[in-house]
Amino acid sequence: MPPPLRNCPMRFITPVLVFASCLTSSVGTAQEYKLVWSDEFDQDGPPSADRWRFERGFVRNGEQQWYQPDNAICKAGCLCIEARRESKPNPDTNPRRRQPESIKYTSSSLTTRGKQSWQFGRFEIKARIDACPGLWPAIWTIGDRGEWPSCGEIDIMEYYDDSLLANACWGTKNRFTPKWDSSKTALTQFGDNDWDQQFHVWRMDWNEQSIKLFVDDRMLNEIDLSKTVNANELGPTNPFHQPHHLLLNLAVGGRHGGDPSDTEFPATFAVDYVRVYQLSE
Repeated sequence: MPPPLRNCPMRFITPVLVFASCLTSSVGTAQEYKLVWSDEFDQDGPPSADRWRFERGFVRNGEQQWYQPDNAICKAGCLCIEARRESKPNPDTNPRRRQPESIKYTSSSLTTRGKQSWQFGRFEIKARIDACPGLWPAIWTIGDRGEWPSCGEIDIMEYYDDSLLANACWGTKNRFTPKWDSSKTALTQFGDNDWDQQFHVWRMDWNEQSIKLFVDDRMLNEIDLSKTVNANELGPTNPFHQPHHLLLNLAVGGRHGGDPSDTEFPATFAVDYVRVYQLSE
């Protein structure tokens, strides 16, 4: 089994109605899909270099973690991305980057960029998150062409502020200013104090008309792709009508992650599998 997730302070949950799983059909049926790419993480050791590459350093959003390959390992059939509290000098001494002089946290971010991309299909990721203050795990995609956000971003799963997010963004007239279609669902709505101690299946159904984002068959957001048109020429006209690559990461702090100072480390984002299906021709 993957390592247990760290215990966070118990969140108080008042009695709530537990909603039934959303079983709305989307891009065809399961029988019409063909598995075109997957990683089951069954081989102990580093993640497959044929499928994944690593982001490195301080990358985005003012996050506090230094990304490095050492914090990702496959064991017991899971990819375990571990965030650690550790202090060391920042080896990137380029003053133009305006980065912190020292590293306080380390973690890993894996991407299929340059390895594999997909346009449309069903994406399923079974994973377990550690829902503690200051942690920001994510399963997301970025379009292969264009400058962010005009390349298009799909957040199949983000966690922060004790909530799950399911989002997409694209470009506006102002450079680097995204237009968001966002959904935020508090973990209290799932009615289970131990929700984050269990594995869940996040799913994206994506076709020419829409992107539908689910957790455990409950639809969190539906994005109408007739409205996702870039208002600039810094990316494709519709960034969700192009191939996207996948990212898995565990961030610490930053613009949305919150304050990690009272959170127990190491913390783990465990991924059981990633599977990508496309419709059979």
